Amino acid sequence: MWMICKKEWQQFFSSVTGYLVLGIFLLITGLLLFVFPESSLLNFGYANLNVFFTLMPWLLLFLIPAITMRSIAEEIRTGSFEILKTLPLTANDIVVGKFFGVLLIIFAALLPTIIYAFSMQALSITGGIDIGATVGSYISLFFLAALYAAIGIFASSLAKNMIAAFAIGAFLAFVLFAGFDAISSLGFFGNSTNYYIQLFGIKMHTANMSRGVIDSVDLIYFVATTCFFLYCTKVKITQQNFQQA
Repeated sequence: MWMICKKEWQQFFSSVTGYLVLGIFLLITGLLLFVFPESSLLNFGYANLNVFFTLMPWLLLFLIPAITMRSIAEEIRTGSFEILKTLPLTANDIVVGKFFGVLLIIFAALLPTIIYAFSMQALSITGGIDIGATVGSYISLFFLAALYAAIGIFASSLAKNMIAAFAIGAFLAFVLFAGFDAISSLGFFGNSTNYYIQLFGIKMHTANMSRGVIDSVDLIYFVATTCFFLYCTKVKITQQNFQQA
């Protein structure tokens, strides 16, 4: 498993594409948070990172499929997937190894953003940022990123090329993040039904955790949904004659 994790990391950073993806992500984040006046953290008159955590789910929705799009689709295209089938690896080893490899890359992308929190804390004259809400929001981002990673890897197992894998991954993540909220807002159902519809989407659970409230319902949702997509990926690649775990 760890061999696959290391391979995923090295494969992403083996070309300029990996550095370009992370560089563009950090550039866009910096421009949105400190340059563009509509979203600049410096224009609110008080220290908070609300804009950052509001924008991040949308930015990750494109970043993570860009990271995962080659996870399986590119392995199949280049023929290296056939080599994996000859190794003493189970389908679980492949899926979990790639999942943790992607998580390491995402961690490397998110780590520099902690500078924003320190910057706002240093610039604040009174009070500073809400530490509890900030920590909760980063925890929320971690679980959100893990779920997006599982979706992206699943999408890569369905597609025959990287572009298709990116499109499928971004679409599935968008539907899960905003689709259920959109359906509940149509007014076709009662309030109680709308609430349960929202429970199937990511946005409600992310919003709860971003307030610094770590509820067991939200944790179970993220863990269960992530495991579901990883399981679907395992089922898909098992069709490639891998050993059953």
